[in-house]
Amino acid sequence: MNYKRYVKIPEVNLAERRWPSRTIDRAPVWCSVDLRDGNQALVVPMNLDQKVKFFEFLVKCGFKEIEIGFPAASETDFNFCRYLIDNDLIPGDVAIQVLTQSRKHIIDKTMEAVYGAPNVIIHLYNSTSALQRDVVFGFGRKECIELAEEGARMIKEYIDEDISDTNWMLEYSPESYSSTEPDFAVEICDAVLDIWKPAEDNKVIINLPETVEYTLPNVYADMIEYFCTHTRWRDQIIVSLHTHNDRGTGVAASEMGLLAGADRVEGTLFGNGERTGNVDIITLAVNMMMQGVDPVLDFSNINECVDIYEECTGMRVEPRHPWSGKLVFTAFSGSHQDAINKGMKKMEETGSDIWKVPYLPIDPADVGRDYEPIIRINSQSGRGGISYVMEQYYGVILPRSFQRDFLTVIKEETDHGGKELLPQQVFDLFDDNYINVMTPYSLESFTEHATSDKTSRVDAVISYNGMRHEISSEGNGLLDAFTKAFSDMTGVGFHIAMYSEHAMKSGSDSAAITYIELKNHDSGKIYLGAGVSSSVTKSSVRAIISAYNRMIK
Repeated sequence: MNYKRYVKIPEVNLAERRWPSRTIDRAPVWCSVDLRDGNQALVVPMNLDQKVKFFEFLVKCGFKEIEIGFPAASETDFNFCRYLIDNDLIPGDVAIQVLTQSRKHIIDKTMEAVYGAPNVIIHLYNSTSALQRDVVFGFGRKECIELAEEGARMIKEYIDEDISDTNWMLEYSPESYSSTEPDFAVEICDAVLDIWKPAEDNKVIINLPETVEYTLPNVYADMIEYFCTHTRWRDQIIVSLHTHNDRGTGVAASEMGLLAGADRVEGTLFGNGERTGNVDIITLAVNMMMQGVDPVLDFSNINECVDIYEECTGMRVEPRHPWSGKLVFTAFSGSHQDAINKGMKKMEETGSDIWKVPYLPIDPADVGRDYEPIIRINSQSGRGGISYVMEQYYGVILPRSFQRDFLTVIKEETDHGGKELLPQQVFDLFDDNYINVMTPYSLESFTEHATSDKTSRVDAVISYNGMRHEISSEGNGLLDAFTKAFSDMTGVGFHIAMYSEHAMKSGSDSAAITYIELKNHDSGKIYLGAGVSSSVTKSSVRAIISAYNRMIK
C-alpha cells in the first residue's frame, strides 16, 4: 500500500468536548435527498413517473422535507418540480427543497421552478474547502465569502418581493465542510446569516456536509461541536448534517454529529449517492428505534421500501445491508439457530414486551420481516427462502415470476406431505415442474443458420408423442425463428414475454439455465418454462418447449 502519498487530515482540538457523554434521545428533522443526491448518482436517472412514485413513497414514510432536485441544472429536474406543484402533489405539511449555486441566472431559474409551492427550502451552497478554493476556483477566503454573500442577497431580495402564499425557508451549505478550516467555516456561515437575519421563530438551516469522508467520525463530531459553540447565531439556526460514506462510517458520523449538537439530517434510503453513497436514513432510524427512541419515520414494512427503491432506481439492496438485506435476520450456524429459538421461546413464556433474543438485535416483525432458518423449507416458507436455497445450493437465480409460481408448487407439496423439504427435494420439484417437461413435445435436434446480419433461419426436429416433425422458419434471431416455426407447427399463437438466462456455476464446464415466459395469444395467459444445457441456445429452445408443454396440460 502506497501510504506515503497521503498525509493526515488536521483535526479539531477541542479541549473540553462534550458530545461523548451525550445520548440521542429524540429524532432529528429528517430531509430526504434521494431525488437529488441519490438520483444524480444513478447510471440511468429516474424518469418522471419513477420520481413521482418515489416522492409519494417518501411522503408515506413520514418525510416532511424532501430535496427534489437542482432545477436550474437540469430540465428534467425543473419539469419534475413544476409537475409536483402544478398537479398539487405536495402535501401542505411537506416542504420541497431545491439546490442552487450562487449565480443570478441559476437563482432566477430556481425561483421560477418553485413558484406557487406551499413550502419551499431554498438551498444555497458553494465550495469552501482550501482544496476547492485553490484547485477549482483559484481564489482565497475573501472571494469565497463574497460569492456566498452575493447569492444570499439575491435570494433574500426574491423572497422579500414575493407576494405568493409560499412559506419560505433558507438553507446554506459550505460544501466540503469537513475539509474546510473550522474558523473559516464559521466565518462564511455567519456572513450569510448576517444577510438573512434569522430569528428563533424563523430559523435558517446551516447544513454542514461531509461531502467527502476523510476522517474518523469522532473528528467530524468535533467539527460540529466547534461550529455550534463558535457561531454567533446558534439559537437562530438549525444545524444540519449531510454525511457521505467514503470510509464506510457515514452512519457513525451522523450519529456522532447528532451527539455534537446537530438538529437535522439529510440522507437517502439505503445510502444511495455518489461514490460509496450518502448516509442511510433507514439504518439511522432503525438504530434509534432499537434504543427506544421514536424515529418518527415509518419503515415498518422494509420489504416495500426495498421494492420501491429497486423499482425506481434500478439499484439493488445487498443481502447483508443493515436491517434491510434479505439475509440479515438469518442464522446459518446451528448454535445461533439454537440460541434464537430458545430466545423466542423465552419471550413467549414470559410474555415480555421488551425484545430480548440472542443474535437478533430487533424483532424482524418490527420492520415487516420474518425469521426463517434458510435451509428449512416448509409450508410457512416464502419465496425468498426458496430462492436462496436454489441460488446457494444449485446456482439457480429465479426470476420473480418463477419465484411466485414455484412458491405455489412448494406449498402444495409441503401442505400435502406435512413435511419440510431438503434442498435437493426443492431442486427436484423445480426440475420436474419447469425443466424436465418433455411431453408431449420434445426437441430432437436443431440447426441455426445466419441468413443476414439481422435474421436467422432455424431447422429443427420435434418429436410429438414419438412422431418426428421437421420445422423451419426465419426470424429476428434464433428464438424468434424457432418460436415462429414451433407456433406454425402447433397451430397455437404465442410469443416470448420474458427471457432470462445465466450460468449455473462458474468455470468452463458451467451449464446455462434459461427462463422463458410464453404468452398465449388467445387467452393472454403466461406460462413458464426453463431449460438447462451447456449451450445457451439449446437451453433456450428447451425452455420454450417446456413452457409450451405446460401450456397445453
